[in-house]
Amino acid sequence: MKKSRINLFNYDNLLDIYKLLDIYNRIKSNCKHKDKIFKFEMFQSSYITEVLGVLRSRKYNHGKYNIFIILEPKSRIIMSENMGDKIINHLLSHYVLFPLIEPMLIDANVATRTDKGTKAGIYYMKKYINSMKQKHNKFYVLKCDVSKFFYQIDHEILLEKLKGIIVDEDIYNLTEEIINSTNYSYLGETIKDLISKRKEYISKLKISENEKKLKYEELDRIPLYDFNKGLPIGNMSSQIFAIFYLNDLDHYIKEKLKIKCYIRYMDDLILIHEDKEYLKYCLEEIDKKIEEVRLSLNSKTQITEIHDGVSFLGYKFILKNNRLNMLISSKAKRRMNRKLKTIKRKERTEFLRRRYNGYLAYGDTRGFMHSKSWKKF
Repeated sequence: MKKSRINLFNYDNLLDIYKLLDIYNRIKSNCKHKDKIFKFEMFQSSYITEVLGVLRSRKYNHGKYNIFIILEPKSRIIMSENMGDKIINHLLSHYVLFPLIEPMLIDANVATRTDKGTKAGIYYMKKYINSMKQKHNKFYVLKCDVSKFFYQIDHEILLEKLKGIIVDEDIYNLTEEIINSTNYSYLGETIKDLISKRKEYISKLKISENEKKLKYEELDRIPLYDFNKGLPIGNMSSQIFAIFYLNDLDHYIKEKLKIKCYIRYMDDLILIHEDKEYLKYCLEEIDKKIEEVRLSLNSKTQITEIHDGVSFLGYKFILKNNRLNMLISSKAKRRMNRKLKTIKRKERTEFLRRRYNGYLAYGDTRGFMHSKSWKKF
């Protein structure tokens, strides 16, 4: 078993000009800014040559992140890598991490994976609820929400998990360098400075004092990185590390707790069962397992009877008269209304049509049709 992994995931296999060109072209094709695409074309050879030289030296050091704050749909940090770091990150993710980790994941771990994502999460939710309602008049949903998930992932625990599956030492060292790239003091200093500047910007906006207060509170909730904690927000590798970090918990819930109706979308866990007391027991066990990896569940974690409805992936799933209704969640409506305030009036029609077509793709637009945004339109 180990021998086959060494052959397939060998560091020297990454030192391939065609792999680097493939990754470079993938990054370029996903770039929406014409000026950046022009720059890519101008400096393509130097980018590729520089990255290949760094990889061959086996002395890679991750560069500084370009850090900025976005205010919509909510205030959060984005960390952008320079081109060399981005190529190496995508190279490692595409040719090592995804193919190595993907086969280990359960099907219902749906975030960021090929042919899965939000659409798969909604599919499983509808499937499980419709299946349960055939057998039970009443059943319950345990929704677990992990507190500050990306910021609290423990480097030591993650690296220990990866050490068990990454055999090649050079690939492991490359992975370790990327994970530990949040351990520099400039990150915290930059984030604090950005929060302060954003507050100053908000103070000058022509909005109500209550709206300003809510935006200040959002900014105050942005966490800072502790040493050996957290994944860079925006890295491709962070996505696969995040879905892998709780993989053992996924298998525990499915195989030990015997929960057939289980879905995970990043840090949101959904368990559906007819016995509320058993779900309480499951919650206690999950809490223990979460603590073992130095995480915690937040106050949003709760058990809900399906007729009261449960919010997941932007929808509220609720049974009425034994029929499953999917309505746009209150949070999604608020996010949509905030977005409408930030775009020009002439662009709003197209924005709402795109949203409508997105909801139509999941087979339910009733929530959208009754939202304030659609009525205004």
